[in-house]
Amino acid sequence: MSDNGSSSPRPSDDPEVARLRAAAEAAEAELRLARARADLAEAEAAAARARAAASGGAPADADAADAPAPSAPAPDVSAPGGAGPDASAAVPAPSAPDPAPDPDPAPSPPDPAPDPDPAPSPPAPASTPAPLSEAQVAAIAAGYAADGAALDLGVLVNGGPVASVPVRIPLAMINRHGLVAGATGTGKTRTLQLLAEQLSAQGVPVFAADIKGDLSGIAAPGVTSEKLSARTAALGQDWSARAYPTEFFALGDDASAGIPVRATVSGFGPLLLSRVLGLNATQESSLGLVFHYADEKGLPLVDLPDLRAVLTFLTSDEGKDELKGIGGLSAATAGVILRELVAFASAGADTFFGEPELDVSVFLRTAPDGAGMVSLLEVPNVASRPELYSTFLMYLLAELYEVLPEVGDLDKPKLVFFFDEAHLLFRDASKAFLAAITQTVRLIRSKGVGVFFVTQTPKDVPADVLGQLGSRVQHALRAFTPDDAKALRASVRTYPDSGYDLERVLQELGTGEAIITVMNERGAPTPVAWTRLFAPRASMSPIPAEAMAAAVAASPLFAVYGTPIDPESAREILGARMQAAADARAAAERAKQDAADAAEYAKQKAAIDKANAEAQKKAQREYERILKSTAAPRRRASGPTSPLDDVLGRGATKSIVTDVIRGLFGTVRRR
Repeated sequence: MSDNGSSSPRPSDDPEVARLRAAAEAAEAELRLARARADLAEAEAAAARARAAASGGAPADADAADAPAPSAPAPDVSAPGGAGPDASAAVPAPSAPDPAPDPDPAPSPPDPAPDPDPAPSPPAPASTPAPLSEAQVAAIAAGYAADGAALDLGVLVNGGPVASVPVRIPLAMINRHGLVAGATGTGKTRTLQLLAEQLSAQGVPVFAADIKGDLSGIAAPGVTSEKLSARTAALGQDWSARAYPTEFFALGDDASAGIPVRATVSGFGPLLLSRVLGLNATQESSLGLVFHYADEKGLPLVDLPDLRAVLTFLTSDEGKDELKGIGGLSAATAGVILRELVAFASAGADTFFGEPELDVSVFLRTAPDGAGMVSLLEVPNVASRPELYSTFLMYLLAELYEVLPEVGDLDKPKLVFFFDEAHLLFRDASKAFLAAITQTVRLIRSKGVGVFFVTQTPKDVPADVLGQLGSRVQHALRAFTPDDAKALRASVRTYPDSGYDLERVLQELGTGEAIITVMNERGAPTPVAWTRLFAPRASMSPIPAEAMAAAVAASPLFAVYGTPIDPESAREILGARMQAAADARAAAERAKQDAADAAEYAKQKAAIDKANAEAQKKAQREYERILKSTAAPRRRASGPTSPLDDVLGRGATKSIVTDVIRGLFGTVRRR
């Protein structure tokens, strides 16, 4: 491979050339120092072997360790070609095998510790040939040099780890966002923990989702081991155990897992809610009209029952006129949304909506010692509700964008937001949702917030979002299928030119190794660096559930957000309105019935009065007839008379007949 430093020089008075020449000379001096350290380590290992041989006997091939070391282009590849049992002290790579070992004719056991058993063992592979020239190593060292604060990710790998060439991200460039990608089991979670620890140590608050519970160990100090000590010594890492201030949060009312994170339906918004409900574009726009109606009518949407109450009202007889006034919302669409809400709530999602709504400014706190608070969202059951998890994280990010002021470029970010399992956010997302994500990521940088997406492959992130990410930590990729191979080649094409065969290297990276390129302090991309990452200082195992529950209960935030409240909202307001309408309908029905009863009574009374009048008329006629018949003048004086007249006289007979007739028809006046 050609040496990039062999290009024709520019005039000596060019300040940029002078600067680069000085950097190259400094790097060359560091390389010589590293070689000297490697020789010292080899001598110490030989002395240790001699002491071991004097005390308990040496392995059969122990003398091979004293063979002269061949020259190598990388400073840490100067170990003897015929390495003995302690060859790993000169080429420290205990965490993973080298990508392409060359066979060495000298026998060597694979275990770095001396083996007292003289039985023959298979030869150990020698160190991998360095893919980079000294000039390329010097260029990488200069590219990752930083005058200000930086996060130390690890050291360069050039056949073996080059402890003198650290790989770091300037702290001021963290808000240019980043990507941590790699296949399952390649070390993404440990990289996330490493970044979170160093950010916290620099006083930068961190928010991250803890999918499997592995990150909870950041609240406890790490435990040293022989393997860990060997790795940190090989990388030149000054490692010591440390815990970091941590708050645990949980979606919904699972107070044992963390401080409840709730959101009001109004705050969540129609776009994100449509995402978790799985609505199509038409239903999404219709839901937006419902939110608009609720805002106009002063109906707070706090929880899902509030939204169901609004939809129920709009599809009822009382609200059908207002439904028509909204425009563009059919009763059928409202019914579909209502059914989706019922199904969504029956799955237990209603506990995520309500009050008190979390104030996202709690993620910006620092501990009394100045360390940034690490806020972990515990979501171990994300597989059962992937859309809800990813959308809730997007809601939190959007809330941060809304509440934080513009601050421009800072020396260090105000918050770094790690979006784990990022492919869940973008899968099956609508155009409007993707546009909202892209805009938020593009603009939130000026609010002092850095966003890192963590996923398995860069193709999980849309191109518009990927173009906003300044730092890339790419762990190993797999190419088991033609589609995987195509994605691998596409990923390789996105990197700057380097001295690596990236298509091969990306498949051969060991656990805890990554291909890294970031933005330097001037905002320019750094050279591609094969990096062996440092070990986290906190525990890499989950903390016990009892310890997590105790930490949650002791948090001052638990007193604020631990207990849900149910304020007056759209459900109560519409319930009172619909109850008043029902009461008015009942009163109207009663009045109508009373009017009908009164009309019927009047009708019956009129009929009775008419019958009475007819009876009276009939009686009057009969009376008058009888009266006429009794009061007729005598035509003949000698005519026969009634016996009664003879006894009582005509006047008395008249009075008796009148009383009898009145008594028969009820016309006698009672006294």
